[in-house]
Amino acid sequence: MSGPDTFGSGDAQILDRGYRRYDGVRTGQRGAIRSVVVHSVQRALGARRTIWAKVLPAATILIAYVPAIVFVGIVALIPADQIRDVVLPTYADYYTFIIAAIMVFVALVAPEILCTDRRSGMLGVYLASPLDRKTYLLAKGIAVAFVVSLVCLGPPLLMLIANILQSQGPDGADDIALTAARVVGTGLVVTALYTGVTMGIASLTDRKAVATAATILLFLVALAITGSITSTGGSLGVRTWSVTLLTVELATRIHGEGGGTMPSVPSATIWLAWAAWTFGGFGLAWYQLRRLPVTR
Repeated sequence: MSGPDTFGSGDAQILDRGYRRYDGVRTGQRGAIRSVVVHSVQRALGARRTIWAKVLPAATILIAYVPAIVFVGIVALIPADQIRDVVLPTYADYYTFIIAAIMVFVALVAPEILCTDRRSGMLGVYLASPLDRKTYLLAKGIAVAFVVSLVCLGPPLLMLIANILQSQGPDGADDIALTAARVVGTGLVVTALYTGVTMGIASLTDRKAVATAATILLFLVALAITGSITSTGGSLGVRTWSVTLLTVELATRIHGEGGGTMPSVPSATIWLAWAAWTFGGFGLAWYQLRRLPVTR
């Protein structure tokens, strides 16, 4: 060509129509999964978006940490010989202080990560890469779980570290290791529970607001129904229908504390309910993704 191509009045010009081969590092499927995870986490937390997209996730995370920060401050400021007079929650009880923050936060995460791709058409772009439907869902599940763990695992872990540094227990290497294992184990179990549930609900629609509202409604309606049934003499086992009550009971069982919301319910029933909610949610998300028509 002797000169640039022009269109219409000459305002637009094509200066180069050539194609170049990509000669960078090819990371393959693992690199694609890593990229999707990082991008999804950033999107859920509002990174590289407007300030309003950052406010609600940041505020909800802060609410989940406020009780831990208060209790840590009490331990740090009150003399050790007077700390026994102050009623501090156990690691299992802490979930009762933050359960509302967890409900709101997890209701926001999965819809933001999953619904946006279907509504914007990015799902087809992802599946045109080294990703297939299985690895795409894996990447999204990792992203949701990571973000959810910020409120399900982070606050109790902060309390544990602060208590150790302030010499408020646990005492001894074995006790510290056991308590740390229970704190981390509880956080991972609860994270998996909410990740499965919210991913399942978010897979049913491409509208974030609908998925968020449906998730919160499920939590509240299940809590109301189970409370109504048990208050009229029904079996305590129906409380496993409520994700929020199940969360508190799981924490109590893992930490080996008495009480809880369903003391007479066998542990096998509790864990079967956890598996049903968790894997049922993942299964629903996989079923919906498999049957979803995608244009690449």
